[in-house]
Amino acid sequence: MAAATLVRRIGRSGVLPLCCRPPAWDRTPRPPPGLPLAPGRSFSNNKIQVELDESSGVAMMKLKSPPVNSLSLELLTEFAISLEKLENNRACRGVIITSSVPKIFSSGLDITEMCGKSVEHYTEFWRAVQEMWLRLYGSSMVTVAAVNGSSPAGGCLVALSCDYRIMAENPKFSIGLNEAQLGIVAPFWFKDTFVNVVGHRIAERSLQLGSLHPAPEAHKLGLVDELVPEEKLMEKAAAVMAQWLALPDHARQLTKTMMRKPVVDRLVAHREEDIKNFVTFISKESIQKSLRMYMEMLKKRKS
Repeated sequence: MAAATLVRRIGRSGVLPLCCRPPAWDRTPRPPPGLPLAPGRSFSNNKIQVELDESSGVAMMKLKSPPVNSLSLELLTEFAISLEKLENNRACRGVIITSSVPKIFSSGLDITEMCGKSVEHYTEFWRAVQEMWLRLYGSSMVTVAAVNGSSPAGGCLVALSCDYRIMAENPKFSIGLNEAQLGIVAPFWFKDTFVNVVGHRIAERSLQLGSLHPAPEAHKLGLVDELVPEEKLMEKAAAVMAQWLALPDHARQLTKTMMRKPVVDRLVAHREEDIKNFVTFISKESIQKSLRMYMEMLKKRKS
C-alpha cells in the first residue's frame, strides 16, 4: 500500500522508475554547455523550485521548505520527481542543488515523519528516502551541491550524493552525518556514500561520534571540495559545472557508473530488507522516546 502510493505519485508525473531508466551510455548526447546560468524553463512544486536553462543544459534545483528544509515525505517525493524530469529532458546535462532558505541547506530527515506514526507511514517514508538517494547518487547528470548553510544528517547525505560539493565559507555553518546524537544508526548506504567521499577512518570516527563539522574542518577532511565566500557561491558552482560539462558526456557518465554502481546495486538488492530494518528500529519505544525528547528540546529552543 505504502509502496503503491509513492509509485502512483511518481507515475502521475510521467517519469520512469529507476529500474526502467536507460543506461547513461544509451542516451543521446545533449547540447554543449553555455554557462553562465540564464533564465529558462522552470517548474515549481510546494517544496522544490527548478529552473532549467536549456541553452547551457544546466538546471538549478532549490529546496524551499522553510524554516529548515526538513526532508519530509512530500519534499522527498517532489525531489525525486523533479530530478527524474530533468534526467529525462535531453536538454539538461547538469543540476546545481542549493537552498532558498537563508543559512540552512537542509536540516535532514523530518523527525515528525518518524515519530508517532503507523508502520505503513514509516514504510512509505523510508522508501521515499531510498528513492531520493537512488535517483541522485545514480544520476547520469553532473550534480553540484552549492551548500549555502548548515547541512546535518540527511542534508549531508544529499550533498555527499552529488559529484562536487562547494560550501559557503562560514564557520557557523556545519555539515555531517550526526544520526548517532539522536540514538539513530545511519544505514549502510549512508555509510557507503560517506566512506567513498572521505575514506574509512574519517567516516568511522565521524559516524560513531555523530560529528557535525564546521565548514573549515569539513573542507580539511574532504567532506566538501571547496569553500568560497557566500556571495561567490553560485558563481563558483556555475564555473565548476562548466568545467565538468566540458568533457564528453559518454566518457564521464560511464566512469561515474563504474565508480558508483556497486553502491547503488547493494541497496537495490537489499531494498526491502533495509525498509524492514528501518521500520523495526524506528518503531522501538526507546527510539520513539528519544525522538520525542529531541522534538521537545527543539520546541523549547524556539520558545
